[in-house]
Amino acid sequence: MKKKECPSCAMEVDAKSKECPICGYEFPQSNSLVPVIAIILIIAFLLMIFL
Repeated sequence: MKKKECPSCAMEVDAKSKECPICGYEFPQSNSLVPVIAIILIIAFLLMIFL
């Protein structure tokens, strides 16, 4: 099972945890759409430049 370290209390918790069970620190949720949108915008910008 993968673990990650809580930045607040330095305890090892399950990598899928949304909150530290010891101190209650809420891990930030990553948005998987941000990289996809960035790539689409870069491609569109490059197409506008070269066409």
